[in-house]
Amino acid sequence: MLWACILLPQLALDTVLRERDDPDTPLVLIGGPTQRRVLQAVNPAAAALGLRAGQTLTAARALADGFTCVEADGKRIEQLQQLLAAWAYRFSAQVSLHYPRALLLEVGSSLQLFGPWPLFEARLRQELGELGLRQRIVLASNPVAARMLANGHDGLAVTCAEEARAVLARMPIERVGLPQEAAEAFARMGLRQLGQVMALPRDALAKRFSAQVQLHLDQLLGLRNLGLAFYQPPDRFEARLELNFDVESHQALLFPLRRMLNDLGAFLAGRDCGVQRFCLHLEHAEGPDTQLQVGLLAAERDAGMLFELAKGRLEPLQLRAPVRNLRLVADDLPPFVPQHQALFDPRAQQAQPWEQLRERLRARLGDEAVKGLSAQADHRPECAWQAVEQGARASLQLMPGSRPGWLLPTPLALDDAGHRLLGQAERIESGWWDGGDVRRDYYRIETREGLRGWAYRDLSQPGPLWLQGWFA
Repeated sequence: MLWACILLPQLALDTVLRERDDPDTPLVLIGGPTQRRVLQAVNPAAAALGLRAGQTLTAARALADGFTCVEADGKRIEQLQQLLAAWAYRFSAQVSLHYPRALLLEVGSSLQLFGPWPLFEARLRQELGELGLRQRIVLASNPVAARMLANGHDGLAVTCAEEARAVLARMPIERVGLPQEAAEAFARMGLRQLGQVMALPRDALAKRFSAQVQLHLDQLLGLRNLGLAFYQPPDRFEARLELNFDVESHQALLFPLRRMLNDLGAFLAGRDCGVQRFCLHLEHAEGPDTQLQVGLLAAERDAGMLFELAKGRLEPLQLRAPVRNLRLVADDLPPFVPQHQALFDPRAQQAQPWEQLRERLRARLGDEAVKGLSAQADHRPECAWQAVEQGARASLQLMPGSRPGWLLPTPLALDDAGHRLLGQAERIESGWWDGGDVRRDYYRIETREGLRGWAYRDLSQPGPLWLQGWFA
Protein backbone atom coordinates (compact mmCIF):
# COMPACT_ATOMS: atom_id res chain seq x y z
CA MET A 1 0.00 0.00 0.00
CA LEU A 2 1.06 3.57 -0.67
CA TRP A 3 -0.21 6.50 1.33
CA ALA A 4 -0.29 10.15 0.34
CA CYS A 5 -0.45 12.85 2.98
CA ILE A 6 -1.80 16.24 1.95
CA LEU A 7 -0.76 18.70 4.64
CA LEU A 8 -2.52 22.08 4.65
CA PRO A 9 -0.18 24.25 6.74
CA GLN A 10 -2.21 27.47 6.30
CA LEU A 11 -5.69 25.93 6.42
CA ALA A 12 -7.13 28.43 8.91
CA LEU A 13 -5.90 31.42 6.89
CA ASP A 14 -6.81 29.87 3.55
CA THR A 15 -10.33 29.25 4.85
CA VAL A 16 -10.73 33.02 5.13
CA LEU A 17 -8.75 34.10 2.05
CA ARG A 18 -10.60 31.84 -0.36
CA GLU A 19 -13.86 33.56 0.55
CA ARG A 20 -12.55 37.05 -0.17
CA ASP A 21 -12.18 38.80 -3.49
CA ASP A 22 -9.31 41.01 -2.18
CA PRO A 23 -6.57 38.51 -1.18
CA ASP A 24 -3.83 41.15 -1.58
CA THR A 25 -5.25 43.30 1.23
CA PRO A 26 -3.28 42.93 4.51
CA LEU A 27 -5.21 40.45 6.66
CA VAL A 28 -4.53 38.76 9.99
CA LEU A 29 -6.27 35.92 11.75
CA ILE A 30 -6.73 36.55 15.46
CA GLY A 31 -7.69 34.41 18.44
CA GLY A 32 -7.22 34.11 22.17
CA PRO A 33 -9.06 35.68 25.13
CA THR A 34 -10.60 39.12 24.90
CA GLN A 35 -7.97 40.60 27.23
CA ARG A 36 -5.08 39.39 25.08
CA ARG A 37 -5.82 38.98 21.39
CA VAL A 38 -3.01 37.25 19.48
CA LEU A 39 -2.23 37.06 15.76
CA GLN A 40 -2.53 33.39 14.76
CA ALA A 41 -1.71 33.80 11.06
CA VAL A 42 -0.92 36.60 8.61
CA ASN A 43 -1.14 36.76 4.83
CA PRO A 44 1.87 37.90 2.72
CA ALA A 45 0.57 41.48 2.48
CA ALA A 46 0.36 41.70 6.28
CA ALA A 47 3.78 40.09 6.66
CA ALA A 48 5.20 42.83 4.44
CA LEU A 49 4.03 45.34 7.06
CA GLY A 50 6.17 43.56 9.67
CA LEU A 51 3.35 41.57 11.28
CA ARG A 52 4.08 38.05 12.49
CA ALA A 53 2.09 35.19 13.98
CA GLY A 54 2.34 35.20 17.78
CA GLN A 55 2.28 38.98 18.14
CA THR A 56 -0.39 40.52 20.30
CA LEU A 57 -2.99 42.59 18.51
CA THR A 58 -1.95 45.63 20.53
CA ALA A 59 1.67 45.30 19.39
CA ALA A 60 0.58 44.75 15.80
CA ARG A 61 -1.51 47.92 15.78
CA ALA A 62 1.37 49.85 17.26
CA LEU A 63 3.63 48.54 14.51
CA ALA A 64 1.37 49.00 11.48
CA ASP A 65 -2.05 50.17 10.43
CA GLY A 66 -4.47 49.42 7.61
CA PHE A 67 -4.82 45.65 8.05
CA THR A 68 -8.04 43.65 8.41
CA CYS A 69 -8.67 41.42 11.43
CA VAL A 70 -10.74 38.25 11.09
CA GLU A 71 -11.72 35.97 13.95
CA ALA A 72 -10.52 32.37 13.65
CA ASP A 73 -13.58 30.13 13.24
CA GLY A 74 -13.06 26.48 14.08
CA LYS A 75 -16.48 25.53 12.70
CA ARG A 76 -15.68 26.90 9.24
CA ILE A 77 -12.34 25.09 9.27
CA GLU A 78 -14.10 21.82 10.13
CA GLN A 79 -16.61 22.34 7.31
CA LEU A 80 -13.77 22.91 4.85
CA GLN A 81 -11.99 19.74 6.03
CA GLN A 82 -15.18 17.76 5.42
CA LEU A 83 -15.41 19.26 1.95
CA LEU A 84 -11.80 18.30 1.24
CA ALA A 85 -12.49 14.75 2.38
CA ALA A 86 -15.42 14.60 -0.05
CA TRP A 87 -13.14 15.92 -2.78
CA ALA A 88 -10.42 13.36 -1.98
CA TYR A 89 -12.99 10.53 -1.98
CA ARG A 90 -12.98 10.90 -5.75
CA PHE A 91 -9.42 9.60 -5.86
CA SER A 92 -9.48 6.94 -3.14
CA ALA A 93 -12.03 4.96 -1.16
CA GLN A 94 -9.74 5.18 1.90
CA VAL A 95 -9.63 8.80 3.01
CA SER A 96 -8.95 9.74 6.62
CA LEU A 97 -9.01 12.95 8.65
CA HIS A 98 -7.07 11.33 11.49
CA TYR A 99 -4.63 14.24 11.74
CA PRO A 100 -5.69 17.90 11.93
CA ARG A 101 -4.98 20.04 8.86
CA ALA A 102 -4.14 16.94 6.83
CA LEU A 103 -5.69 14.34 4.55
CA LEU A 104 -4.49 10.75 4.32
CA LEU A 105 -5.24 8.85 1.10
CA GLU A 106 -4.39 5.29 0.15
CA VAL A 107 -3.30 5.81 -3.47
CA GLY A 108 -1.54 2.56 -4.33
CA SER A 109 -4.74 1.13 -5.78
CA SER A 110 -5.53 4.37 -7.63
CA LEU A 111 -2.39 4.74 -9.72
CA GLN A 112 -3.71 2.51 -12.50
CA LEU A 113 -6.69 4.82 -12.87
CA PHE A 114 -5.04 8.22 -12.44
CA GLY A 115 -1.63 7.49 -13.89
CA PRO A 116 1.86 7.38 -12.35
CA TRP A 117 2.43 9.28 -9.14
CA PRO A 118 4.06 12.43 -10.66
CA LEU A 119 0.98 13.01 -12.85
CA PHE A 120 -1.37 12.10 -10.01
CA GLU A 121 0.42 14.49 -7.66
CA ALA A 122 0.30 17.31 -10.23
CA ARG A 123 -3.44 16.82 -10.58
CA LEU A 124 -3.95 16.96 -6.81
CA ARG A 125 -1.93 20.17 -6.57
CA GLN A 126 -3.80 21.79 -9.45
CA GLU A 127 -7.24 21.06 -8.02
CA LEU A 128 -6.22 22.15 -4.51
CA GLY A 129 -4.89 25.37 -6.01
CA GLU A 130 -8.22 25.94 -7.73
CA LEU A 131 -9.91 25.49 -4.35
CA GLY A 132 -7.66 28.24 -2.96
CA LEU A 133 -5.56 26.03 -0.67
CA ARG A 134 -1.80 25.84 -0.16
CA GLN A 135 -0.49 22.33 0.35
CA ARG A 136 2.45 20.02 0.97
CA ILE A 137 2.20 16.50 -0.43
CA VAL A 138 4.29 13.46 0.48
CA LEU A 139 4.04 9.81 -0.60
CA ALA A 140 5.22 7.04 1.75
CA SER A 141 4.71 3.37 2.50
CA ASN A 142 2.53 3.91 5.59
CA PRO A 143 0.21 6.74 6.72
CA VAL A 144 2.15 7.76 9.85
CA ALA A 145 5.42 8.08 7.94
CA ALA A 146 3.70 10.11 5.23
CA ARG A 147 2.26 12.53 7.78
CA MET A 148 5.52 13.04 9.69
CA LEU A 149 7.64 13.37 6.56
CA ALA A 150 5.30 16.16 5.44
CA ASN A 151 6.56 18.18 8.42
CA GLY A 152 9.93 18.60 6.75
CA HIS A 153 9.44 17.76 3.07
CA ASP A 154 7.23 18.68 0.15
CA GLY A 155 7.04 16.57 -2.99
CA LEU A 156 8.92 13.64 -1.44
CA ALA A 157 7.96 10.16 -2.68
CA VAL A 158 9.38 7.06 -0.93
CA THR A 159 7.63 3.94 -2.11
CA CYS A 160 9.27 1.26 0.06
CA ALA A 161 9.74 0.87 3.81
CA GLU A 162 13.56 0.90 3.64
CA GLU A 163 13.65 4.24 1.82
CA ALA A 164 11.12 5.68 4.28
CA ARG A 165 13.24 4.60 7.25
CA ALA A 166 16.36 6.15 5.76
CA VAL A 167 14.65 9.50 5.30
CA LEU A 168 12.96 9.35 8.69
CA ALA A 169 16.30 8.67 10.37
CA ARG A 170 17.44 12.16 9.34
CA MET A 171 14.30 13.90 10.64
CA PRO A 172 14.68 16.19 13.70
CA ILE A 173 13.35 14.48 16.78
CA GLU A 174 10.89 17.32 17.53
CA ARG A 175 9.20 16.93 14.13
CA VAL A 176 8.24 13.26 14.10
CA GLY A 177 5.08 13.53 16.22
CA LEU A 178 6.38 12.34 19.57
CA PRO A 179 4.79 13.71 22.78
CA GLN A 180 6.42 16.99 23.73
CA GLU A 181 7.83 15.69 27.00
CA ALA A 182 9.41 12.69 25.23
CA ALA A 183 10.95 14.91 22.52
CA GLU A 184 12.41 17.22 25.19
CA ALA A 185 13.80 14.23 27.10
CA PHE A 186 15.53 12.88 23.99
CA ALA A 187 16.98 16.35 23.31
CA ARG A 188 18.41 16.52 26.85
CA MET A 189 20.02 13.14 26.17
CA GLY A 190 21.77 14.66 23.15
CA LEU A 191 19.60 12.80 20.61
CA ARG A 192 18.75 15.27 17.84
CA GLN A 193 17.60 12.98 15.02
CA LEU A 194 15.22 10.04 14.88
CA GLY A 195 17.97 7.73 13.66
CA GLN A 196 19.80 8.15 16.96
CA VAL A 197 16.65 7.11 18.86
CA MET A 198 16.10 4.15 16.54
CA ALA A 199 19.61 2.93 17.42
CA LEU A 200 18.74 2.62 21.13
CA PRO A 201 17.79 -0.78 22.56
CA ARG A 202 14.03 -1.31 22.73
CA ASP A 203 14.26 -2.53 26.32
CA ALA A 204 15.95 0.70 27.42
CA LEU A 205 13.27 2.79 25.69
CA ALA A 206 10.50 0.74 27.28
CA LYS A 207 11.94 1.33 30.77
CA ARG A 208 12.38 5.10 30.45
CA PHE A 209 9.39 6.11 28.29
CA SER A 210 5.70 5.33 28.17
CA ALA A 211 4.26 2.65 25.93
CA GLN A 212 2.73 5.39 23.76
CA VAL A 213 6.22 6.48 22.66
CA GLN A 214 7.20 2.97 21.56
CA LEU A 215 3.84 2.49 19.82
CA HIS A 216 4.28 5.70 17.85
CA LEU A 217 7.80 4.75 16.80
CA ASP A 218 6.62 1.31 15.64
CA GLN A 219 3.77 2.86 13.63
CA LEU A 220 6.17 5.40 12.15
CA LEU A 221 8.47 2.62 10.96
CA GLY A 222 5.61 0.46 9.69
CA LEU A 223 6.02 -2.24 12.34
CA ARG A 224 2.44 -1.73 13.57
CA ASN A 225 -0.65 -0.50 11.80
CA LEU A 226 -2.48 2.67 12.72
CA GLY A 227 -6.23 2.23 13.11
CA LEU A 228 -7.89 4.81 10.87
CA ALA A 229 -11.50 5.84 10.60
CA PHE A 230 -12.32 6.36 6.95
CA TYR A 231 -14.53 9.10 5.59
CA GLN A 232 -18.02 8.35 4.31
CA PRO A 233 -19.60 11.05 2.12
CA PRO A 234 -22.96 12.47 3.26
CA ASP A 235 -26.15 12.32 1.20
CA ARG A 236 -26.60 16.09 1.01
CA PHE A 237 -24.52 19.21 0.59
CA GLU A 238 -24.93 22.28 2.75
CA ALA A 239 -22.63 25.29 2.99
CA ARG A 240 -23.06 28.64 4.70
CA LEU A 241 -20.99 31.75 4.14
CA GLU A 242 -21.06 34.77 6.44
CA LEU A 243 -20.46 37.92 4.44
CA ASN A 244 -19.79 40.05 7.57
CA PHE A 245 -21.41 43.06 5.89
CA ASP A 246 -24.68 43.93 4.21
CA VAL A 247 -24.76 43.35 0.45
CA GLU A 248 -27.30 45.28 -1.57
CA SER A 249 -26.27 44.43 -5.16
CA HIS A 250 -26.27 41.21 -7.13
CA GLN A 251 -22.76 41.87 -8.40
CA ALA A 252 -21.23 41.68 -4.92
CA LEU A 253 -22.84 38.26 -4.39
CA LEU A 254 -21.26 36.67 -7.48
CA PHE A 255 -17.79 36.02 -6.02
CA PRO A 256 -19.00 34.17 -2.89
CA LEU A 257 -21.62 32.38 -4.98
CA ARG A 258 -18.94 31.15 -7.41
CA ARG A 259 -16.81 29.89 -4.52
CA MET A 260 -19.74 27.99 -2.99
CA LEU A 261 -20.62 26.38 -6.31
CA ASN A 262 -16.97 25.43 -6.88
CA ASP A 263 -17.14 23.65 -3.53
CA LEU A 264 -20.37 21.97 -4.59
CA GLY A 265 -18.71 20.80 -7.81
CA ALA A 266 -15.80 19.32 -5.84
CA PHE A 267 -18.23 17.56 -3.51
CA LEU A 268 -20.24 16.11 -6.42
CA ALA A 269 -17.11 14.89 -8.19
CA GLY A 270 -15.99 13.13 -5.01
CA ARG A 271 -19.34 11.35 -4.65
CA ASP A 272 -19.49 10.64 -8.42
CA CYS A 273 -22.96 12.15 -8.63
CA GLY A 274 -24.66 15.25 -9.98
CA VAL A 275 -27.16 17.78 -8.72
CA GLN A 276 -30.60 18.31 -10.22
CA ARG A 277 -32.01 20.82 -7.76
CA PHE A 278 -30.48 23.14 -5.18
CA CYS A 279 -31.65 26.10 -3.13
CA LEU A 280 -29.74 29.30 -2.45
CA HIS A 281 -30.84 31.05 0.74
CA LEU A 282 -30.19 34.78 0.93
CA GLU A 283 -30.22 35.49 4.66
CA HIS A 284 -31.19 39.00 5.77
CA ALA A 285 -30.58 40.76 9.07
CA GLU A 286 -34.33 40.76 9.69
CA GLY A 287 -37.18 38.77 8.24
CA PRO A 288 -37.30 35.41 6.47
CA ASP A 289 -34.71 34.25 3.96
CA THR A 290 -35.11 34.90 0.27
CA GLN A 291 -34.98 31.46 -1.36
CA LEU A 292 -33.75 31.03 -4.90
CA GLN A 293 -34.61 27.61 -6.33
CA VAL A 294 -32.44 26.33 -9.18
CA GLY A 295 -33.71 23.23 -10.95
CA LEU A 296 -32.17 21.34 -13.84
CA LEU A 297 -33.76 18.88 -16.22
CA ALA A 298 -30.78 16.52 -15.97
CA ALA A 299 -28.09 15.95 -13.35
CA GLU A 300 -25.05 18.22 -13.74
CA ARG A 301 -21.86 18.77 -11.74
CA ASP A 302 -19.82 21.25 -13.75
CA ALA A 303 -19.25 24.18 -11.38
CA GLY A 304 -19.04 26.72 -14.22
CA MET A 305 -22.41 25.70 -15.60
CA LEU A 306 -24.03 25.66 -12.16
CA PHE A 307 -22.73 29.18 -11.56
CA GLU A 308 -24.12 30.45 -14.86
CA LEU A 309 -27.53 28.99 -14.06
CA ALA A 310 -27.59 30.43 -10.54
CA LYS A 311 -26.36 33.78 -11.84
CA GLY A 312 -29.09 33.85 -14.48
CA ARG A 313 -31.76 33.33 -11.82
CA LEU A 314 -30.18 35.73 -9.33
CA GLU A 315 -29.82 38.76 -11.62
CA PRO A 316 -33.56 39.40 -12.26
CA LEU A 317 -34.35 38.91 -8.55
CA GLN A 318 -35.40 42.02 -6.62
CA LEU A 319 -33.65 42.05 -3.23
CA ARG A 320 -36.19 43.12 -0.62
CA ALA A 321 -33.42 43.76 1.95
CA PRO A 322 -29.60 43.68 2.17
CA VAL A 323 -28.09 40.19 2.27
CA ARG A 324 -26.06 39.27 5.34
CA ASN A 325 -25.23 35.58 4.69
CA LEU A 326 -25.47 32.97 1.92
CA ARG A 327 -26.49 29.35 2.42
CA LEU A 328 -26.52 26.67 -0.25
CA VAL A 329 -28.45 23.42 0.20
CA ALA A 330 -28.51 20.52 -2.28
CA ASP A 331 -30.58 17.45 -1.41
CA ASP A 332 -31.36 16.07 -4.88
CA LEU A 333 -28.11 14.31 -5.84
CA PRO A 334 -28.88 11.68 -8.51
CA PRO A 335 -26.22 9.64 -10.33
CA PHE A 336 -24.32 11.60 -12.96
CA VAL A 337 -24.13 10.18 -16.49
CA PRO A 338 -21.59 12.02 -18.68
CA GLN A 339 -22.69 12.95 -22.17
CA HIS A 340 -21.32 10.79 -24.95
CA GLN A 341 -19.18 12.73 -27.37
CA ALA A 342 -17.64 11.74 -30.66
CA LEU A 343 -13.89 11.35 -30.90
CA PHE A 344 -13.79 14.13 -33.48
CA ASP A 345 -16.38 16.69 -32.37
CA PRO A 346 -17.48 18.74 -35.40
CA ARG A 347 -18.74 21.64 -33.26
CA ALA A 348 -16.71 24.79 -32.94
CA GLN A 349 -15.01 25.22 -29.59
CA GLN A 350 -17.21 28.21 -28.80
CA ALA A 351 -20.42 26.21 -29.41
CA GLN A 352 -22.33 24.92 -26.40
CA PRO A 353 -23.98 21.51 -26.14
CA TRP A 354 -27.74 21.68 -26.39
CA GLU A 355 -28.22 20.62 -22.77
CA GLN A 356 -26.15 23.56 -21.46
CA LEU A 357 -27.81 26.04 -23.82
CA ARG A 358 -31.24 24.79 -22.76
CA GLU A 359 -30.47 25.25 -19.07
CA ARG A 360 -29.07 28.74 -19.63
CA LEU A 361 -32.21 29.75 -21.53
CA ARG A 362 -34.39 28.44 -18.71
CA ALA A 363 -32.31 30.36 -16.16
CA ARG A 364 -32.54 33.59 -18.17
CA LEU A 365 -36.12 33.39 -19.44
CA GLY A 366 -37.82 31.27 -16.78
CA ASP A 367 -38.91 27.64 -16.61
CA GLU A 368 -42.15 28.28 -18.51
CA ALA A 369 -40.44 30.01 -21.44
CA VAL A 370 -38.61 26.90 -22.70
CA LYS A 371 -40.80 23.96 -23.65
CA GLY A 372 -40.44 20.69 -25.46
CA LEU A 373 -42.65 19.33 -28.23
CA SER A 374 -44.52 16.04 -28.16
CA ALA A 375 -46.12 14.34 -31.17
CA GLN A 376 -49.86 13.59 -30.93
CA ALA A 377 -51.94 10.96 -32.75
CA ASP A 378 -53.58 13.40 -35.17
CA HIS A 379 -52.97 13.76 -38.91
CA ARG A 380 -53.74 17.51 -38.96
CA PRO A 381 -50.36 19.30 -38.67
CA GLU A 382 -51.74 22.04 -36.42
CA CYS A 383 -53.03 19.37 -34.00
CA ALA A 384 -50.17 16.88 -34.31
CA TRP A 385 -48.04 18.34 -31.53
CA GLN A 386 -48.32 20.01 -28.16
CA ALA A 387 -45.97 21.78 -25.78
CA VAL A 388 -44.68 19.65 -22.87
CA GLU A 389 -42.14 20.00 -20.11
CA GLN A 390 -38.54 19.66 -21.20
CA GLY A 391 -37.32 16.11 -20.81
CA ALA A 392 -40.78 14.51 -20.93
CA ARG A 393 -40.83 11.36 -23.05
CA ALA A 394 -43.27 11.22 -25.94
CA SER A 395 -45.37 8.10 -26.43
CA LEU A 396 -45.56 8.65 -30.21
CA GLN A 397 -42.43 8.66 -32.34
CA LEU A 398 -42.15 10.31 -35.78
CA MET A 399 -39.70 9.64 -38.56
CA PRO A 400 -37.26 12.56 -38.81
CA GLY A 401 -38.14 14.81 -41.74
CA SER A 402 -41.63 13.42 -42.23
CA ARG A 403 -43.24 16.63 -41.00
CA PRO A 404 -41.98 20.25 -40.94
CA GLY A 405 -40.15 21.36 -37.84
CA TRP A 406 -41.56 24.90 -37.99
CA LEU A 407 -45.28 25.58 -38.33
CA LEU A 408 -46.49 29.09 -39.11
CA PRO A 409 -49.00 30.64 -36.67
CA THR A 410 -51.49 30.96 -39.55
CA PRO A 411 -51.16 29.52 -43.07
CA LEU A 412 -49.86 31.94 -45.72
CA ALA A 413 -51.38 32.08 -49.24
CA LEU A 414 -48.91 31.43 -52.07
CA ASP A 415 -49.13 32.66 -55.62
CA ASP A 416 -48.57 30.15 -58.39
CA ALA A 417 -45.15 31.52 -59.37
CA GLY A 418 -42.00 31.35 -57.26
CA HIS A 419 -42.15 27.72 -56.18
CA ARG A 420 -42.31 24.20 -57.55
CA LEU A 421 -43.98 21.06 -56.30
CA LEU A 422 -41.86 18.12 -55.16
CA GLY A 423 -43.51 14.73 -55.58
CA GLN A 424 -47.11 13.64 -55.29
CA ALA A 425 -49.80 15.00 -52.99
CA GLU A 426 -50.54 13.51 -49.55
CA ARG A 427 -54.23 13.68 -48.73
CA ILE A 428 -55.39 14.33 -45.16
CA GLU A 429 -59.06 14.03 -44.22
CA SER A 430 -59.57 14.20 -40.47
CA GLY A 431 -61.15 16.05 -37.56
CA TRP A 432 -64.83 15.23 -37.99
CA TRP A 433 -65.15 14.25 -34.32
CA ASP A 434 -64.20 17.66 -32.87
CA GLY A 435 -65.75 20.03 -35.41
CA GLY A 436 -62.43 20.78 -37.11
CA ASP A 437 -63.02 18.63 -40.21
CA VAL A 438 -60.41 19.23 -42.97
CA ARG A 439 -59.89 17.85 -46.49
CA ARG A 440 -56.50 18.83 -47.85
CA ASP A 441 -53.87 17.77 -50.36
CA TYR A 442 -50.38 18.46 -48.96
CA TYR A 443 -47.28 19.06 -51.10
CA ARG A 444 -43.63 19.54 -50.45
CA ILE A 445 -42.53 22.69 -52.25
CA GLU A 446 -39.24 24.39 -53.00
CA THR A 447 -38.87 28.16 -53.42
CA ARG A 448 -36.50 29.97 -55.73
CA GLU A 449 -34.17 30.53 -52.77
CA GLY A 450 -33.97 26.77 -52.17
CA LEU A 451 -36.19 26.73 -49.06
CA ARG A 452 -38.42 23.70 -48.67
CA GLY A 453 -41.90 24.09 -47.29
CA TRP A 454 -45.11 22.20 -46.50
CA ALA A 455 -48.16 23.58 -48.32
CA TYR A 456 -51.71 22.36 -48.91
CA ARG A 457 -54.69 22.94 -51.18
CA ASP A 458 -58.07 23.06 -49.43
CA LEU A 459 -60.37 20.63 -51.27
CA SER A 460 -63.52 21.99 -49.60
CA GLN A 461 -63.04 25.44 -51.14
CA PRO A 462 -60.71 25.51 -54.15
CA GLY A 463 -58.15 28.28 -54.12
CA PRO A 464 -54.39 28.93 -53.87
CA LEU A 465 -51.82 26.84 -52.08
CA TRP A 466 -51.45 27.66 -48.42
CA LEU A 467 -47.97 27.52 -46.84
CA GLN A 468 -48.21 25.94 -43.37
CA GLY A 469 -44.62 25.24 -42.37
CA TRP A 470 -40.95 24.95 -43.23
CA PHE A 471 -38.61 22.00 -43.21
CA ALA A 472 -35.19 22.40 -41.62
